[in-house]
Amino acid sequence: MKQDKRIILVTGASRGAGKGIALALAKPGSTIYVTGRSQSEGDAALPGTVFATAEAIEARGAKAVPLVCDHRDDQQVRKVFEVIESEQGRLDILVNNALQVPEGLTLPGPFWQKPLALQDILNVGLRSSYVASYFAAPLLLKSARGLVVNTSSAGGRCYMHGPAYGAGKAGVDKMAHDMAVDFRPHNVAVISLWMGLLKTERSMRVFDEQPELYADAVAAAESPEFPGLVIDALYRDAELMSRSGKVYYGAELAEEYGVVDIDGKQPPSPRAMLGKPPKFSDAVVE
Repeated sequence: MKQDKRIILVTGASRGAGKGIALALAKPGSTIYVTGRSQSEGDAALPGTVFATAEAIEARGAKAVPLVCDHRDDQQVRKVFEVIESEQGRLDILVNNALQVPEGLTLPGPFWQKPLALQDILNVGLRSSYVASYFAAPLLLKSARGLVVNTSSAGGRCYMHGPAYGAGKAGVDKMAHDMAVDFRPHNVAVISLWMGLLKTERSMRVFDEQPELYADAVAAAESPEFPGLVIDALYRDAELMSRSGKVYYGAELAEEYGVVDIDGKQPPSPRAMLGKPPKFSDAVVE
């Protein structure tokens, strides 16, 4: 299998990190499936649809297949993989990026003063990554070189937006480690990728309201495509399996691989401020 003829699925790709990752992976010869709930502009408070993402992918020379999917619904997720199986017979890369960002996530105050709906992030985010990986597994096993990436953040290690957000990120980090144990005999790698602050539609809306306040943050922020550039380099790494089961800062992998952002800059790692990724025990209890 040539690495430029990859079969890829990026979940939650109507906008934000998912769209950026899909675009960065859009190499001629690849087929990229993208899921999202937004079918028409106005379906969400932020711009973007799964169909617009597909058009942007095809403009870069890759084949795109948009699939409308609500990742709260397991049967809709199952159908996504039935489509991929019938059309391709395998899956090379799965990027678990779907995330429901609840209203009030960044409100100040303790968790009991915030909406109870903040725990929705444990459904579309944590649980949805498990479900997608579950249905993807038989297709990944048919790949000569499989990769699962859970998009995450340092919120899995430090206090960030409260316990619901932190539990969700810590969960996908540990899930990557444990799935890697099961996948290892089949040459399928699983990693959790800590993204930095991204210049997504959501973030830029906030930044644009107070540009002077957020000038430093914008200067250090990553483009939504940057994690995808890192994933592309990761997949091409001959030693990919040695990284399986681990958690990495995207910025640190980028520096190691010589990957720069779309503006030619090297985004800084937030390790000094947010802490180092976790290292899990090698013990296996079956």
